[in-house]
Amino acid sequence: MNKVELIRKIVIYSVYILFLTCFQVSFPDKLSLNGQIADLMFVFVVLVAYMFGIKDGIIIGLIVGILRDCFAAPAVIGLNGSVVSSVGIGAFLLFSVAVFSASVFTIKIKRKPAFALLTLISVTALYKIFGHGIIFIWTRVFSKTLYHLSAKELFIDSIFTQIFLNILAAIPIYLLLRFAGPYKKGQNPMLSAQEGRGADSSWLTI
Repeated sequence: MNKVELIRKIVIYSVYILFLTCFQVSFPDKLSLNGQIADLMFVFVVLVAYMFGIKDGIIIGLIVGILRDCFAAPAVIGLNGSVVSSVGIGAFLLFSVAVFSASVFTIKIKRKPAFALLTLISVTALYKIFGHGIIFIWTRVFSKTLYHLSAKELFIDSIFTQIFLNILAAIPIYLLLRFAGPYKKGQNPMLSAQEGRGADSSWLTI
């Protein structure tokens, strides 16, 4: 990668990160349904990691995660009963999301839009299920408070609604990364070269 390509990559990533972060923080109600909000930062990290590889994904995941902690760190009830800000969770979460997204449906499968969508659905579902599990354990074991959701609230209002909103958000973000992204032709040339050497073992394409 030459100097011009590197500058292009940094500028485009910076613009998208700042825009998506500011939009999500400033206008959350514009992308909400059933109490859930389309997670633009989350979707962006998933797509970057899936489309452009684990290196880009981890770097972008950590940067976006730090911004997430600065602007929207979740509040939790501490062991002493006081409400505290859980700084650091955002960075860890999006780092983990990037690693997972860059690792599934990529080894022997071409990086196609359908599998990017499938990756997003899988990661979003795991994120919501894991999150509800952590909250349940924390409230019942440590905070000694009740945490009760009906099946409808858990699956329909929370998990399925979040997946639906993230899919809607993913469509324009994917198109931006594909046609006006950090790499020409929407492909990381280093990643394409690495996977090209193993092209004969790719068993599924769309």
